[in-house]
Amino acid sequence: MDDSNWYVRIKSLPRTRDGKFSPTLFERYQRNEKALLAYMLEMYISGVSTRKVSHIVEQLCGTSVSKSLLTAELDPMVKEWRDRSLSETDYPYIVTDVLYIKVREDNRVISKNCHIAIGINEYGYREIIGFLIQDGESGLTWSNFFEHLKNRDLKDTKLVISDSHKGLVSAIRESFTGVSWQRCQVHFMRNILSYVPKKDSKTLREAIKAIFHYTDIELARNAKNELIDKFSDNKRYEKACEILDDGFEDAFQYTVVAKGHSRLKSTNVIERLNQEVRRQEKVVRIFPNTESAIRLIGAVLMDIHEEWIGSNRRYIQF
Repeated sequence: MDDSNWYVRIKSLPRTRDGKFSPTLFERYQRNEKALLAYMLEMYISGVSTRKVSHIVEQLCGTSVSKSLLTAELDPMVKEWRDRSLSETDYPYIVTDVLYIKVREDNRVISKNCHIAIGINEYGYREIIGFLIQDGESGLTWSNFFEHLKNRDLKDTKLVISDSHKGLVSAIRESFTGVSWQRCQVHFMRNILSYVPKKDSKTLREAIKAIFHYTDIELARNAKNELIDKFSDNKRYEKACEILDDGFEDAFQYTVVAKGHSRLKSTNVIERLNQEVRRQEKVVRIFPNTESAIRLIGAVLMDIHEEWIGSNRRYIQF
């Protein structure tokens, strides 16, 4: 039997809190409609009358419900999913990023950050393994997020993929001892090219882009050294060459740790996820409180997570 297919079938089965299988229609409905429940709650919060929302629910479900009932149904589901144990699966590769949201607090609109992590499991499938809404993006908030994951028994991580935010990189080094960090190549290349003058620089730009096509670190390193030898003496290109040289090793760790799987060289997968969450979240624009943000974002992430698991499509091939 194919281990990966076994994994997908087991992960897609509904479970109760005690871990027993419970393929009831009600629980299936709860999983599939959690995003819809979140929108209904936000309609209440945004000022839509109870009567109108109850009418929508009645048309879809055959019964009207109150805001308190919807909240009582959804909040425990989001909390249980967010805090679930990760002990049953190994996640050798983690991709992480932050999503900025606006929340109303004490009659003030403030910025909060939603830290999100995607895990690529031992069979090559992707899962959303955690999210946490906090104040600010600092080394401390990232450390809190990583501790949240580790407290849920995250284990056997080999590579963390992210951008180069100073606080984030520091937290990765401290929280994941012995784990490699893959700097997002897309962000890194943009950073390098931002220091290359646009005029008369086509040759250099093409040479820089060519380096990032390599999936063998030795070939990439040789190409990088040749480029620096050729262009670093030119003051117009000195800074770009310096940035390339300093950040090169971190940007090619996936070629060593992750067997050159090209999908692990950037944060594209989580940026697409963030775009989907943002598309859903912009209907609200400003959350009335942190709890409502957890409710809506959590419900959307749960829905996407279930879709990924049910698709039976590997993100990377081993």
